[in-house]
Amino acid sequence: MKRIIFILTLVLCFALPGGAYAQRCLPGMRGIQVTGGMADGFYSSPTRNETGYYFGAAMATYTKNCNKWVFGGEYLARYYPYKDSRLPVAQFTAEGGYFLNILSDPSKTFFLSLGGSAVAGYETVNWGDKLLFDGSTLENRDRFVYGGAITLEMETYLTDRVVLLLTGRERILSGSDMTKFHTQFGIGLRFMID
Repeated sequence: MKRIIFILTLVLCFALPGGAYAQRCLPGMRGIQVTGGMADGFYSSPTRNETGYYFGAAMATYTKNCNKWVFGGEYLARYYPYKDSRLPVAQFTAEGGYFLNILSDPSKTFFLSLGGSAVAGYETVNWGDKLLFDGSTLENRDRFVYGGAITLEMETYLTDRVVLLLTGRERILSGSDMTKFHTQFGIGLRFMID
């Protein structure tokens, strides 16, 4: 009988483990994040000439009340239809911004943040090639762009060191020859480093 109680106790110890959670989003904690997703719509075969994609990397540093500073860089590629082809437009940008925690659960596993960022970078149209395949000359030119972004970000801890990110954002960039607004939807991971 003692043997059965001992075995049942061991089984219950492994079947129902209690967890000790690490402290999360303390002021000064930092994480490196990578993100990627769709730009200006969801990519599919019919919309492949009108949508794009992006990916980026950033450093997030938490402050009081689970707010955070985020600094990083991003690459955005977007296509525009031209006759039976498409013209690529690429943006290489750096950004820095502040995110306010607007919702979180008591266990600090789920967070919803709203952020604003300053964005600056360089835009290239058709990779600087002015002459098109049909002999036309492209009037748009490569140039520096600047502006801002508003981001709604949901983050949830997968482990104490890995965070899943879901983002939706609107970028507004002045100086662009093509379009000033880009809507982005993406997913990413943040790896807490301290």
